[in-house]
Amino acid sequence: MGWFLGMGFGSYGWNKQWSGNAGKDIANPQLFIDMATSLERAGFDYMMMEDSSVIPDTYRGTLDESLRAGIIRMDPMPLIPLLAERTSKLGIIATAATTFYPPFLAARLFNTLDHLTHGRVGVNLVTASPDAAAQNYGYDKHFEHDQRYLMADEWVRAVKSLWDTWEPGSLLLDEATNTFADPSKVHHANFEGEFYRTRGPLNTVPSPQGHPIICQAGGSPAGMAFGAKHADTILASVDGPAAMRKYREDVHARMILEGRDPSEVKIMFLVDPILADTDDEADERRRRRDAVAVGAVDAALMRMSYISGLDWSKFDLDAEIPDITGQHNGHQSVVDDFIKASKGKILRDALAGQRRGTESVDMWGSPATVAAKMDEVMQEAGGDGFLIALPVTRKNITEVCDGLAPELRKRGLIRDGYEFDTFRENLFAF
Repeated sequence: MGWFLGMGFGSYGWNKQWSGNAGKDIANPQLFIDMATSLERAGFDYMMMEDSSVIPDTYRGTLDESLRAGIIRMDPMPLIPLLAERTSKLGIIATAATTFYPPFLAARLFNTLDHLTHGRVGVNLVTASPDAAAQNYGYDKHFEHDQRYLMADEWVRAVKSLWDTWEPGSLLLDEATNTFADPSKVHHANFEGEFYRTRGPLNTVPSPQGHPIICQAGGSPAGMAFGAKHADTILASVDGPAAMRKYREDVHARMILEGRDPSEVKIMFLVDPILADTDDEADERRRRRDAVAVGAVDAALMRMSYISGLDWSKFDLDAEIPDITGQHNGHQSVVDDFIKASKGKILRDALAGQRRGTESVDMWGSPATVAAKMDEVMQEAGGDGFLIALPVTRKNITEVCDGLAPELRKRGLIRDGYEFDTFRENLFAF
């Protein structure tokens, strides 16, 4: 089990019910520290913080809607040691855009964070999509989608070459012979690629995990190929158990072609469960949520504008979605899936029927009902587990960690302890 923090180290439900003391929680680490300790108590494998470098302004060409909604994100990297200091086993993953992090900077940063967390850090690799993000780093526009993944593949190879500049057994710390490290086991990387070059070696000592955990999310063919080649854990959003099974089989087949054992990756499917004391109460919550979603046209248009890089305010709400094939450079699988599901519908109706989040399966009910549904879906779909994608509020944290998790544990679906100290060891032990 993991938790996907969709706004990273940011704001959740600004000024809405159950958002807590919103004014004092903004940029305050305590909410996330409370979350981390709760997740560890509940037996979760990791928490993963999404990130972005922009305040979205594609929709209507302004920042207005984003600023009204409080769509901000603080840098997650400095938060990691604070979360690690209050936990001892939970894996902590932060997002880095391969396009904007030089390989040496990233290799050194995550090596250092792995030491500060005692071997519990991971990096979620994204290529980013908005032109505005690229412009924040000095580019006129972002690179084309598939080229971004070619660059990311080379980026990972460069970073791993730097992590490997200190071979096993290189760190001696031999006081008797006054030898800190074995010079014969520390070497330059001398990585030369089409997009990246780096000399090395790292001026850090080897990571406690060897390599920090690599996480990845990608539904396009290029993204799936990248994950199959490099990821230790993959987060996926596909619609329903049959599609979940197909996705898993596809990734495993790609892994085999790369010479990897499919057991070397944990595929986690996003879910956004609605929990309540009884099934009837949860169903009423679901109806209220869906009613709000139907009326939230601006929010849905803003989301589609952000993930596609196109301004959807220009589309006629009472006409079918125009053919935008080949016109967007954003999250291709998400946009393409929405277009496919919207065929024959006017845009207004398509948005009303849009899934509230990015969950693979709708789930609602009491904790016992939702736990049983998770078990049923996983038996049908295969896979390794789920990523909770609920907004980070103390109410949601409590309902999942103190309601759902105990029910999962009764069924043997979630760990009741951690066998090892490092994230990598624990991730693959259960």
